[in-house]
Amino acid sequence: MLRSYRVLAFSLASLACANAAFADPPKPPTVSPAKPKQVVLISFDAAREISQWQRSRALAKRTGAHFTYFLSCVFLLSPETRQQYAGPGKSNVGFGASKQDVAERLQQVRLAAAEGHDIGSHACGHFDGKEWSKADWLAEFASVRRIFENAYAINGIPEPAGWHDFAHHAVVGFRAPYLSTDAALYEALPQAGFQYDASGVSNGPELPPTRNGITHFALPLIPEGPRAKPVVAMDYNLYVRHSGATEKPAMADEFTGRAYQAFRAAFDAEYNGKRLPLELGFHFTLMNNGAYWNALERFAGEVCVKADVECISFRDYVARQRGGQAQAAVGG
Repeated sequence: MLRSYRVLAFSLASLACANAAFADPPKPPTVSPAKPKQVVLISFDAAREISQWQRSRALAKRTGAHFTYFLSCVFLLSPETRQQYAGPGKSNVGFGASKQDVAERLQQVRLAAAEGHDIGSHACGHFDGKEWSKADWLAEFASVRRIFENAYAINGIPEPAGWHDFAHHAVVGFRAPYLSTDAALYEALPQAGFQYDASGVSNGPELPPTRNGITHFALPLIPEGPRAKPVVAMDYNLYVRHSGATEKPAMADEFTGRAYQAFRAAFDAEYNGKRLPLELGFHFTLMNNGAYWNALERFAGEVCVKADVECISFRDYVARQRGGQAQAAVGG
């Protein structure tokens, strides 16, 4: 009888081992896909003051950021050469202050490009083109390219080696003065050789769509102030919101704080959410005693240095998308 119990016990143990052999293997722990890096797109319109070129480039070096400079080409003409721009637009922002001023600005353009920044076009003059024809836009773009490529020769400044080739290929992006556009602009942009336009405004951060060969970027509306009212994420719009576009230097610290909080809140919403690209726009003009540049420097100093954040130019963003390069994952 004892032997029978031993045989039964052995048979049950064998059956248990057999069942274990055919059981599903343990599943590996679930790993969530890595989030893409948060993209921040910071740009500057007009790009006139030499000191602001230098300040922005220094900020980029401290933070590892790459910016886009939308240059108005009237600032590449001195008072003596201003007749080189004959429209169809007009300049209500003046021209370069002198031949030396133009030479220094051209040097800043070259240095910025060598450091990996994007040189875009803000047209030549500064005007409202919402009723322009396609022919008007094409004529303006032709003026931009001619003046940019020949800026040294036009102003009688010794031209550095490689300038003409660089200038011929450098400008692939556009932002309209006043962000004022029409259907004719978008017909003209591909024909003029542009790859992207940054003249739009959107309800919030969004993935830039590409239509008819042009990638469309838009400054988002972001919550700002005690009541979190939406405002276009650009320094001039904050300037209008805060002080009615009138200088109030005594309140500069308050405006700096409000602007920084708006930038940071918009960033955090994407960083902790879908990680859509966040676009912020600035001018070289120091409004409200530099409040918005001070806010920018604090913001960029905090976020652009993060390992899972990329502060890049529009050109680099477009090149990545068109090259089929997947956005680097966090830690990648």
